Amino acid sequence: MHRSRGPRPTLEAVAAHAGVSRATVSRVVNGGAGVRSEVRERVRASVDALGYVPNSAARSLVTRRTGAVAVVIAEPESRVFSDPFFSRQLRGISRELAERDLQLLLMFLEERGDSARVSRYLSAGHVDGVLMFSLHGEEPPLGGAAEEAGLPVVFGGRPGWPGAAADPGLLYVDTDNRGGGRQAVAHLLERGRQRIGVITGPLDQTSALDRLEGARDALAAAGAAPPPALDGRFTAEGGERAMARLLDEEPGLDAVFACSDLMASGAMRTLRARGLRVPADVAVVGYDDLEPASWADPPLTTVRQDVERMGRIMARLLLRRLALEPDEASPSPVVTPAQLVIRQSS
Repeated sequence: MHRSRGPRPTLEAVAAHAGVSRATVSRVVNGGAGVRSEVRERVRASVDALGYVPNSAARSLVTRRTGAVAVVIAEPESRVFSDPFFSRQLRGISRELAERDLQLLLMFLEERGDSARVSRYLSAGHVDGVLMFSLHGEEPPLGGAAEEAGLPVVFGGRPGWPGAAADPGLLYVDTDNRGGGRQAVAHLLERGRQRIGVITGPLDQTSALDRLEGARDALAAAGAAPPPALDGRFTAEGGERAMARLLDEEPGLDAVFACSDLMASGAMRTLRARGLRVPADVAVVGYDDLEPASWADPPLTTVRQDVERMGRIMARLLLRRLALEPDEASPSPVVTPAQLVIRQSS
C-alpha cells in the first residue's frame, strides 16, 4: 500500500482510524493487557494502514521496557552456528518475539570472563528478560545475575543444580529426554540387538544424563547389564571418536544409541570406515529428528523432539512473565513429548 509522505501519523490518528480511544491504542502498541482480541486486531490494522511507528524512547519511559530480549547460549559460537539444533531453536524464539515487535540479542558464554561480561550487561538494564539454554554444570548460570537484576528468565532444558527441582519460580522448557532414551533402546532390543552401546553428550547437561538414564532403564527392564557409554560432546566429530573407541573396547557390539543426530552421523562415518554395514552389522539410533536425519545413508532412526516449537514455548513463557500476554494462570515448566521415528538405520 502506498502511504503519504506527509506528517508522521500520531497515536490520535490511529485511534480515530480504528474507532477506539487513544488509551486503547496505547495499550495495544505498548503490549498492555485488557484489550479484546477483535479490538486489538482492528488497532493493529490501523497501525499498518497509516504506517504508524511508535516512538521507542517515549514508549520505554512509559513501560520501563527496552523491547529487547537476551538469548544466552552456554556454548562456543562456532558450535552454535554449525549445529542445526540451535538454528531451529533460535528460529522458534525469533519468530515468536518478532510477532510482538521484540528484538533478540544473542550472547555466548564461551571464554573465561564471558560470564562476568554478560552479567554486567544484563544488570545494566539493557534487556527486558532472558532466555538461556545449553546449560552446563551444577551452579546457576551467570551466578544468578539475571534474577538479581529483576529480569525474568526462562531456561531451555531442565536446570540441574542443587535445589533447582524444588524452586517453584524456575521456568524451563524441555523434552522427555529420559522417555526418549528409553524408547530408543527398547526399540533396539525389540529388533534383537544384544550388545548396545551409548554415545552420550556431556554429562554435566541434564539432557545427556537423562537420555543415558532412559537407555539404562530399558536395559534394566530387559534384565540386561548397563550399557557401555562414551561422551561424544554432541558433535559429529565426537560421535566418530566415541564410535571408534566403542568398537575397540566392546567386541560384538551390534547397536548404538547416539544421543544426538550429529553424533549418530559421526558414528555412521566410523562404521563405514571400519567396513561395517548399518544396520546389518550395527544398528544406529539418534536423537532430535532434524532434517539431516532423513537425508542420512541409510535414513536415520531417531527420537523426535520439536525443537522449533520448544523455542516458541520458551519465548511465550517469558512473555507471560513480562505480562505481555494476559493469562490468569501462573506459567509453569513445560516438558514436551519425545517420539521414536523408525527408519532404515535400525
